[in-house]
Amino acid sequence: MNRRKAIGNIILLTGGATIVVSSYKGYQWFKKPDIDFINKQKQLIEALAETIIPKTDTPGAKEAGVGEIIITLLKECTPRPSQNRFIEGLKELINHSSSQFNKSYLDCSSEEQSIVLRHFQKSGKPFKGIIGKVQNKFLGKSFYSTLSEYTTYGYCTSELGATQGLSYVLIPGRYNGCIFLEKNQKTWATS
Repeated sequence: MNRRKAIGNIILLTGGATIVVSSYKGYQWFKKPDIDFINKQKQLIEALAETIIPKTDTPGAKEAGVGEIIITLLKECTPRPSQNRFIEGLKELINHSSSQFNKSYLDCSSEEQSIVLRHFQKSGKPFKGIIGKVQNKFLGKSFYSTLSEYTTYGYCTSELGATQGLSYVLIPGRYNGCIFLEKNQKTWATS
């Protein structure tokens, strides 16, 4: 066998394997999402949101009802690739917490829950620049990106989050584009 033919066969084999793997991943991301699985994981989603925005002197994400908001946003407002990546991420999180701590995420302490969530935060970082934008557009957002975005949105738009977690004034008065926050002042819920 000559060298050119061997190199051609290697390139053909590598290209074929890449196409097969890409097709399988594409199928996984664009298949019909398992919405029933998301509905069954409400407690887990609430616990994940509570890990991101815990209860302190202000209400936490669970108390503000963010779990229900996340599920609704996932079912009705999220593109199919992001839905499937979120479901894959939830399944990976369940497996990761049981392999890391030999218990479910719900049974872990708050410190252990933070460790598990930090792992997914690091592994779910998108690429920077145009490649990251293309990745988010065509392949969907990562599990952690979707979770943190929907948790923040759900908390800030909930009644408890807007009135107790953030400062809220129904009619804030005149517009002042640049004012300094006082010490220990909350962020404004209204613009």
